[in-house]
Amino acid sequence: KRMLDIVGGLVGTFFTGVLFVFIAPAIFISSPGPIFFKQERIGKNGKRFKMYKFRSMMVNAPDIRNEDGSTYNGDDDPRVTKVGRFMRKTSIDV
Repeated sequence: KRMLDIVGGLVGTFFTGVLFVFIAPAIFISSPGPIFFKQERIGKNGKRFKMYKFRSMMVNAPDIRNEDGSTYNGDDDPRVTKVGRFMRKTSIDV
């Protein structure tokens, strides 16, 4: 069981590294700013942890709102970059 976990982790790390070579420059070129989005989340038993994802939205996305003051939702969200739309469609940003 332990060996399967180690091999699975290495394979996952390899594929993430290959994906990073193509996605990172595309994110940086399409929208200047950091390549990764970092967020603190709460896990099991209330334990806090930091989660990292490829950034799919503009850097100032939390500041952009609708005319009524609410945030955007759905497929027509103008805060999502072109590369971000591709990542969301192919589930790369999950």
